[in-house]
Amino acid sequence: MTILIGFVAGFLLWGLGEYLLHRFAMHELHGRGIMSREHLQHHVKADWNFGGMMLLSWLGIVLVGSLGLLPIGWLLVGLPFGISLAVGWAAGYFFYEYQHAASHLKGPRGRYSTMVRRHHFHHHFGHPMSNHGVTTPFWDVVFRTREKPEVVRVPRRLAIGWMLDDDGELLPQYREHYVLVGTVGSTDRLAAIDKARAFASKAPVDGLEDPLVEAELVSH
Repeated sequence: MTILIGFVAGFLLWGLGEYLLHRFAMHELHGRGIMSREHLQHHVKADWNFGGMMLLSWLGIVLVGSLGLLPIGWLLVGLPFGISLAVGWAAGYFFYEYQHAASHLKGPRGRYSTMVRRHHFHHHFGHPMSNHGVTTPFWDVVFRTREKPEVVRVPRRLAIGWMLDDDGELLPQYREHYVLVGTVGSTDRLAAIDKARAFASKAPVDGLEDPLVEAELVSH
């Protein structure tokens, strides 16, 4: 029972860490530091790729678990609790990485995965300073950063592959929760705007015909 409680506590503790890191270490810093810079670069194109940053993240998770949570749990309860606390923390992080990758790479297959994708892609395309929890909206509810739009507006040039048919249109099964906006095409200046808005934690503009694009092209 002690081991089980420790594992669950570590798993849930990661959920809080996921929210805090995503909101403050990634978005609030606006590109200052490697974690924020790499994450906001992910927002520029809204894609997902395995890279060296993930290995650094795993190193950080292991260090926090082994040098922080394990000895704290050991002192408070005992060694088995400390070990299970650290293992639960790592398992929570693995669950997060899997759900994040799956959201970008394949379509939903149930109520939970449908919720996760709607919640996360509103973060990408609607309001990057909301919906910081990837695996759960719980902490967004607690800290009042959750937004739940009926339909997520997805710029065509940033649309996720699993949403689209062979003609680049939204598949019928996703039309209840998503709508494609703007045009497929882009320009170097629009790409620069996408990057600037991502690093300012602002949502991307709809497309070339969006009045915001004209205003920002003038300002650039």
